Amino acid sequence: MLFGTSSGVEWIVAGLGNPGAQYANTRHNMGFLTVDLLAEECKVRLNRVKFKSAYNIFQFADAKCLVMKPQTYMNLSGEAVGEAARFYRVDPSRVLVIFDDISLPVGKVRVRPSGSAGGHNGIKNIIAHLGTQDFPRVKIGTGAPESGGDMIGWVTGEPPMKDREILFEAFGRAVRAAECVIRHGCQRAMNDFNG
Repeated sequence: MLFGTSSGVEWIVAGLGNPGAQYANTRHNMGFLTVDLLAEECKVRLNRVKFKSAYNIFQFADAKCLVMKPQTYMNLSGEAVGEAARFYRVDPSRVLVIFDDISLPVGKVRVRPSGSAGGHNGIKNIIAHLGTQDFPRVKIGTGAPESGGDMIGWVTGEPPMKDREILFEAFGRAVRAAECVIRHGCQRAMNDFNG
């Protein structure tokens, strides 16, 4: 695959979540909330509609990035991400996905260069549509329900007030981690953010 096209899109940054007001501040929407902050910092709105997504194309971390929020619902995120990557001929190694992770403590940010879906259906679908698991990720910890707790209710539930401030700070770190991945690569970002 070629890197970019005449349009010059060099990176895709996809924040995962579910569309609709009822999901706006749920644990599964950490990716949406992070790319909203990223766009806000860049004084851009994700108000264009294509690739089954709300998106825009702008400079971020000295690269021309397509920043997107798939509107397919979480489990079909790959339909949107795969379509955009094929259209702009962006290699999977330059498709950065930001999402929630129940296996990490609340507010923990972790960068990974590749890997399995780890039980995350959005990532599983992206792997299926990109045809590889070799794409970088920024994960935001939401913690997990107590043993035997309802997992679907957990991820589609809103975190308690005591966690929200922690998570809001995590969104800022996740934006900086994404910036580091694009500027300097995953190894540097892992060194800086996975401690």
